Parts: sequence; structure tokens; C-alpha cells
Amino acid sequence: MDDLFTKKVRTAAVAGWWTLLIFYCILLIQWLAYLLIMTKQPAGILCIWGSSVTWPEIRTIWLWAMVAFKLGIGMMLFVVIWLTLWARQLAKK
Repeated sequence: MDDLFTKKVRTAAVAGWWTLLIFYCILLIQWLAYLLIMTKQPAGILCIWGSSVTWPEIRTIWLWAMVAFKLGIGMMLFVVIWLTLWARQLAKK
């Protein structure tokens, strides 16, 4: 039973690391999109957001969304590190 539980914890840790890698790739892609859109400032983006939204508001909202996303990734990082260390300790016993 302990061996099966250890494998499950290790599998959860590996899945967490893969999920973090995917999240960081998404963060990189959206950062590149931010740089591209903020330098060009296409009129179509204002149509998508609505007629009363300005570029400084879009910039502020986008940056706060990136901060929230990074905080979520940071919390998940602590959980994955804990799972990894726990799996290592279970394997030693």
C-alpha cells in the first residue's frame, strides 16, 4: 500500500511540474502578445473591449491580470515543491 501511495504522490508531483511548465508557456505567450498589442494599439482591440475603454485602462487591467496569474502560479509552485519533497521522503522510507 505504501509503495502504491508513493507512486501516486510522485505522479501528482510530476503532473504539477508539467502544469507549471504549461502555465509559464502561456504566461510567455501572453506577455509577447501584450508587447505586440501595446506597441501597435490596433483599433480592433478597442472595439472588442468596448467604446468607452481607453488604452491606459486596457494596460492597467492587463497588467493586473498578469499579476493575478503569476500569484496563482506562485501558490501552485509551493504545492508542487511540497509534493516533490514529500514524494522523496516517502521513497526513502
